[in-house]
Amino acid sequence: MTGLRARQKALRHERILAAALQLFGEAGYDRVRTEDIAAAAEVSVGTLYNYFENKGDLLLALVTMEVEEVLEQGAAVVNAPPPDIALALDLLIGGYYDHSNVYLTKALWRTAMALTIEAAATPFSARYTALDHSLTEQVCALVRALQQRGIARADVDPQAMGQVIFHNLNQMFIEFVKLEAMTLADLKAGVARQNAALALLLAKPAQG
Repeated sequence: MTGLRARQKALRHERILAAALQLFGEAGYDRVRTEDIAAAAEVSVGTLYNYFENKGDLLLALVTMEVEEVLEQGAAVVNAPPPDIALALDLLIGGYYDHSNVYLTKALWRTAMALTIEAAATPFSARYTALDHSLTEQVCALVRALQQRGIARADVDPQAMGQVIFHNLNQMFIEFVKLEAMTLADLKAGVARQNAALALLLAKPAQG
C-alpha cells in the first residue's frame, strides 16, 4: 500500500509540473494562476499546495529539472574528456546550451533570472544560486580532469579557471536569453571562439 501511495504521489507531482510547463509556455508565467495549473493537472488547489508553495516554486522545479539533467549529461564529458581542450569545453558547454530550451523558453529563463535578483533573500534565489554553483563545480572538475590526463597545464589553478569559464558561459547565456533574435547556433559559435582562446591558456607548452 505504501508503494502505491508513493507512485500516486509521484504521478501527481509529474502531472502538476507538466501542466505548469505547458501553461507557462502557452500563456506566459505572469498570466497563469495556480488555479489554472491545478485544473490542468486535474488536482485540487489544496493538493497542488501540498507539493509547491507558490507559482515560483513550480518555476524553480522546472529550472532544477533542467540543471540536474545537464549535470548528468556533463558528467560523461568530465569522466572521459576528449584529448583536445577546446573540444572538451565545447562538448560540456554545448550540452548545457542544447538542453536549455527543453523545459524553459527564453521568456521563462528571463523570469527565473529576474526572480533571483528581485528577491535575492528568498529560498528561490538561494536554490537557483546553488544550481549555478553545481554547474561551476562541474566545469572546474573538467579542468582538473584535463590536467590529470596530462592534456592541460598543471600550473593553472583549476578552480579559478573553471570559475572564469563558467562566468563567461553564463554571461553569454544571459545575452542569449535577453535577445530574441540570437539563435542557439549564434550562442554556441560565439562561445566556441572564446573557448578556443581559453584552451590556448590551458594548453601545455610545446616541447622544444
